Amino acid sequence: MELLLLSSSTKHGTGFLEHAVPAVTELLGGRDRLLFVPFAKQDHDGYTATVQAAVAPHGITVDGIHRASDPVAAVRDAQAVFVGGGNTFRLLSALHRLGLVTALREAVRGGTPYMGASAGTNMACPTLRTSNDMPIVQPPSFEAIGLVPFQINPHYLDPDPGSTHMGETREQRIAEFLEDNDVPVLGVREGCWLRVRGERAELGGSTGARLFARGSEPRELGPGEDVTFLLGTEPHFDS
Repeated sequence: MELLLLSSSTKHGTGFLEHAVPAVTELLGGRDRLLFVPFAKQDHDGYTATVQAAVAPHGITVDGIHRASDPVAAVRDAQAVFVGGGNTFRLLSALHRLGLVTALREAVRGGTPYMGASAGTNMACPTLRTSNDMPIVQPPSFEAIGLVPFQINPHYLDPDPGSTHMGETREQRIAEFLEDNDVPVLGVREGCWLRVRGERAELGGSTGARLFARGSEPRELGPGEDVTFLLGTEPHFDS
């Protein structure tokens, strides 16, 4: 598989996908058409236009899957797929409703490059259980596409020791997840991404990530670090 899983499509001070353009063009490998899945946001046409404006200078044409008469066939015929960010629950609900969970899984495992950002990165995991989003809709299942066997938490924020906010930190929420699920969670900071090439995986970008696992202290992972070992994960949910 060829995967590019971004924490976010934007980074502070840069335009849409601007911080990750070299990684995006490398993933596409000369392909000139990109199938975009905009279902995490409500304005599908506007979202697709934003993506088109970002990649047009690189000779890439974007097709919004929402305009396809047969979305499953569109996935099957796509040169590459980009699943955009927004609300994870809204996105997964649409993917289940349109039969795209299985279609995307089969296409990407068959060699179609997959790019996800935020909610689209959550979709590459076995489940949406490590999403940061409010459940504004109820999908029929939490089962996601499952392209990687571990969980990712996009937009990961480190605890601020000087904060007076009494709410939960992201680290605390992930710790609660691990109490009930024996599955590693990769907390990917803004400006970082995971790149999978076949049987190898590494971190890209500039900010790094934190790895959480049951029974272990969080582990800091830097840009460029090899995380291939995560691809051998055997996830155990409700465990």
